[in-house]
Amino acid sequence: MGIEKDINQQHFQSEAQKAMINLMYTHSWVTERIKEILAEESITMQQFNILRILRGSDPMPLSTLSIRERMLDKMSDTSRIVDRLLAKGLVDKKTCATDKRLVDVYITSEGKKLLEKLDNKSDVMNSITSKLSNSELEKLNELLDLLRTFKGKNPNPLFSF
Repeated sequence: MGIEKDINQQHFQSEAQKAMINLMYTHSWVTERIKEILAEESITMQQFNILRILRGSDPMPLSTLSIRERMLDKMSDTSRIVDRLLAKGLVDKKTCATDKRLVDVYITSEGKKLLEKLDNKSDVMNSITSKLSNSELEKLNELLDLLRTFKGKNPNPLFSF
């Protein structure tokens, strides 16, 4: 099964176009699999990402600005997501002692427990890539890292979808 069959499109303008469409389609496919797993715990991908970021900095708090800089989805409304996590008891926030304009966010013990529960499901999440060997995964990571080295706005003005 290939992208042609998945989206019912037999011809592409170029391999570059096919690769971009395949990358976008695969991103959506992977995202949906992960959302299913996280939904079992009533948590979104952005909330999961913030909890993982906070666990990584624990016991040091992070400002919402620092969290946003580390997030996978840079367009997320970090303050709103933190407030939802606060309502669930998964994080705590306090005014920063050194800069009253900032809010320090901490992961709570409940937030850590939820992440531990999700850590136990890591085999389910990792099964998404189980058809690839370790060397294929290394190559995929290398290619994705290489793809992100482009820093311009439009790498090829002739490329269109």
